[in-house]
Amino acid sequence: MDNFKALDEKLAESKLGGGEKRIAAQHAKGKLTARERVDYLLDDGSFEEMGALVKHRSTNFGLDKKIFLGDGVVTGYGTINGRLVYVFSQDFTVLGGSLAEAHAEKICRVMDLAVKNGAPLIGINDSGGARIQEGVVSLGGYADIFYKNVQASGVIPQISAIMGPCAGGAVYSPALTDFIFMVEGSSYMFVTGPNVVKTVTHELVSSEDLGGASAHSTKSGVTHFTHENEIETLNGIKNILSYLPQNCEDKVPQKAYEGSNEKRKKLDGIIPDNPNQPYDIKEVIDELIDSGSFMEVHKDYAENIVIGLARLGGKSIGIVANQPAYLAGVLDIKGSNKAARFVRFCDAFNIPLLVLEDVPGFLPGTDQEWNGIISNGAKLLYAFCEATVPRITVITRKAYGGAYDVMNSKHIGADMNYAWPTAEIAVMGAKGAAEIIFKGEIKAAADPDAKWKEKEQEYADLFANPYNAAARGYVDAVIKPHETREKLIKAFKMLENKVVNLPRKKHGNIPL
Repeated sequence: MDNFKALDEKLAESKLGGGEKRIAAQHAKGKLTARERVDYLLDDGSFEEMGALVKHRSTNFGLDKKIFLGDGVVTGYGTINGRLVYVFSQDFTVLGGSLAEAHAEKICRVMDLAVKNGAPLIGINDSGGARIQEGVVSLGGYADIFYKNVQASGVIPQISAIMGPCAGGAVYSPALTDFIFMVEGSSYMFVTGPNVVKTVTHELVSSEDLGGASAHSTKSGVTHFTHENEIETLNGIKNILSYLPQNCEDKVPQKAYEGSNEKRKKLDGIIPDNPNQPYDIKEVIDELIDSGSFMEVHKDYAENIVIGLARLGGKSIGIVANQPAYLAGVLDIKGSNKAARFVRFCDAFNIPLLVLEDVPGFLPGTDQEWNGIISNGAKLLYAFCEATVPRITVITRKAYGGAYDVMNSKHIGADMNYAWPTAEIAVMGAKGAAEIIFKGEIKAAADPDAKWKEKEQEYADLFANPYNAAARGYVDAVIKPHETREKLIKAFKMLENKVVNLPRKKHGNIPL
């Protein structure tokens, strides 16, 4: 029984982390401890811890007198809504959550198990960075984790939660995962902190402004989701997992659904009579999907394109949609990158793709050209061309120029393409086309403006409609908006067993 007592004492010591004072300090910042986060995230009683008695092996710089069981990270497995997940949660109360040899080994252990058993991996980051006292060993630990992140990519869903500091080399592990969640006001990520920035560039900037949740959700696009507090963040992780399969071999989750009348009359009145008037594509999305099921990704970044997960007839789908209410829905560098990465994620995990198209083209200007709109726009093109999941496009209004091709056209492998009667499928808008085609006639006319308007209408009558594309089979059907949901449910059902045999190769070379 003395053996039992010794074990109980060690386990109790491990659960205390850095001790009561440090736990109190964590709570004083409005933050949960590493264990509290895991307990809230996983189903009650499901967490099975591994490595609770692990200790570091360094004696340098007084570390032999600072030994904490567990070495600053809680690792193990459990369930979320009954489904197996693996998790690691860094403990800031232990040496600032710093990463070193034993700490990294524990993380790598759960990563290996997650891949072997085909279950999602969730990493909760709250760390001051590499443990300086351990030198290059801690850097090696980071690299071991990075390597395993890449090996796991596309095999299992990987989700990162930033619950405190995440700086230096530590940022690259979350950056290699599929989705990043951040807490507003208490988490930040950056490669070099404010002090280094001040020394090198003489800029004065706070941690929050440099790498806080707001900065990364609106400016850099590094983070996909932000929440006001840790509880909402953990709820967000639970929510996104409900849309995802366990691994790349698994099918998307199916929720119970009994549909009857799938027609949505509200869709008939969403597109304005004036083709230059904006409307909110999210209103279209809300009418097409199962009620309340849209989980938008990158909500505050590159708002000219909307991406997210939803359910249609009870099954998960990914949505990519141009947003006419922001920059007229044009494709630009940020929007192309945002959408391309999401398309590739969905394709990796067998999530069918719905594309809602209303795009006037690519954003013009020196800023876009000099910063690589060509190669960045090509990323989205590449992502769609590469995707083998069921893919359906609905053209609601404009589909102009090269952007028509890029937005999941039939020519690049879309399975079904629908167009509403309001669709305009052409090389460019009627006004610009008339100016080029009829330049001589307009210039020679007695009233050039009147002639221009006449020729603009002539071009619009001929091309600003979906019927030429339908005549060539580029559009499978021109449908009334209220029929769209019903058509999509049937089409995705028809495509459930789609198989594509790709050419044999090691991998393609996406234009990064």
